Amino acid sequence: MRKPATPRPPAERRSYTMSRIRGKDTSIEVALRKALWREGIRYRKNYRLLPRSPDIAITKYRIAIFCDGEFWHGKDWAEKITRLKDNREYWIAKIERNIQRDNEIDRQLQNRGWCVLRFWGDDIRKNLMDCVDCVKEAIFQTRLDAYSNHDADDRPSERNE
Repeated sequence: MRKPATPRPPAERRSYTMSRIRGKDTSIEVALRKALWREGIRYRKNYRLLPRSPDIAITKYRIAIFCDGEFWHGKDWAEKITRLKDNREYWIAKIERNIQRDNEIDRQLQNRGWCVLRFWGDDIRKNLMDCVDCVKEAIFQTRLDAYSNHDADDRPSERNE
């Protein structure tokens, strides 16, 4: 017979809960990956050749996808910041640094010619096919841009003679 678990103090319980949060293969990532795979979209997961290893990288079209948790990445941050009770200074600094890092990574990837898509966890859970459609639209736009650039290379240059 198992011994009943002893109740933990709130701080210890919170620390334990936070230690169990995963950084890879989260439920939202897996759901989006499976939906993309069903649509015939092939990808790499946690692609380490790019900064911060995007959750999903569609290398053929240079699309980096991040699946962001609302708390960790600061969704509606101006509103949520007022509701923080415990350890406010720590969490404010941490979340604001995450937001800043996300913006830096987006710029780095865009400077390398990658399209960056970020989806909130709730959007993936509630509107999965809308997220998939957004990825398909990015693929379409990338293909269109590549076709336009290819056409421009084939046109004879106009010279004023």
